[in-house]
Amino acid sequence: MHPSAEQFVADARANYDFEPTVEEFPEGTKTAADAAEAVGCDVAQIASSIVLVADSEVVVSVTSGANRVSMAKVAELVGAESARMAEADEVKRATGWSIGGVPPICHATSVPVFVDETLLEFETVWAAAGTPTAVFRVESEELVELSGGEVADVAE
Repeated sequence: MHPSAEQFVADARANYDFEPTVEEFPEGTKTAADAAEAVGCDVAQIASSIVLVADSEVVVSVTSGANRVSMAKVAELVGAESARMAEADEVKRATGWSIGGVPPICHATSVPVFVDETLLEFETVWAAAGTPTAVFRVESEELVELSGGEVADVAE
């Protein structure tokens, strides 16, 4: 297993008493479509952790792979004037993970997490496990609980 995926599993176990089963795909799971094809699920079941900066606050939106995150909706959720995609260094500093492998839990800092309400239409979803080639399966309700996320309308 890739060292970053191993670190994710160790962090999840230590901090959440959660034992994720990581699946790795050498061809990569960088995009929601890639991940869905690799695991054999609907693209809407991919829980993509999108890191944003709303004014100066870093925020994570766990968005269905079938949706695009609305910057305006996320900004409104945190009372900010605007939001933008975080730069690679901002993502790494706030979450401890690199773009493409950010899990919905186990972040390096305490950041607000918003979970796309459409993910709850599925019993299970798949999310990044620390690298662009690793994912884990989790029940959607458990994802909300583990992430401490607020279920919200974040889609364009």
